[in-house]
Amino acid sequence: MNTDASLIAINKAHYPVTVLGPGRRIGLWVQGCSIGCKGCVSQDAWPVDDGRRMPVRDLLAWCRDTARDGLDGITISGGEPFDQPQALAALLHGLHQWREQCGPPGFDILCYSGHPLKTLRARHADVLALLDALIPEPYVEARPTREPWRGSANQPLVLLSPRGRRVYAKHLSAHPDVGGKRVQLVVDGERAWMVGIPARGDMQRLQALCAQRGLEFEQVSWRQ
Repeated sequence: MNTDASLIAINKAHYPVTVLGPGRRIGLWVQGCSIGCKGCVSQDAWPVDDGRRMPVRDLLAWCRDTARDGLDGITISGGEPFDQPQALAALLHGLHQWREQCGPPGFDILCYSGHPLKTLRARHADVLALLDALIPEPYVEARPTREPWRGSANQPLVLLSPRGRRVYAKHLSAHPDVGGKRVQLVVDGERAWMVGIPARGDMQRLQALCAQRGLEFEQVSWRQ
């Protein structure tokens, strides 16, 4: 666990993300996860890697520079963000300061966690107070869902602030087929990666279809 609040281990960052929350968003994926849910599609973000630690101030500067024309929200995933609670809190404080400088309407902050909501409320209430919305609970491969932004049916969308309730309330009652499961394809140099939460079996079907056409995946994030 990283206990230096000035440094945060990051797997990747991207803008715009349109499949992990409403609107055009910055996506931040932390590096390191102590949970390791079976069937996770981001297993590349599990190992603790000190080589991926960077100053929180530099990450905030990247966010401001990347989305200088405005954004709707920021989504923090991983990895497990709450494995770095001090760094996560420092990042969130910095995002709040930036949001205040932006003026209304500002952007919302959504965070994922594989920890149970009860555990997060007991151990990290101070961090939750800095979030607008949260999707907690371990991913359960045997409990598929069609709800947007969630990996399994046990994972709720928890609204934590007036801003969160204003932005996300309509998504609590949305029909599961509205929005559904969507992913983005990002080509970054010699690497291609998916953003979003695929439906059960989608990645395996994609790999099989590519193999039929002579394209083999050398490395995939959904298995180590």
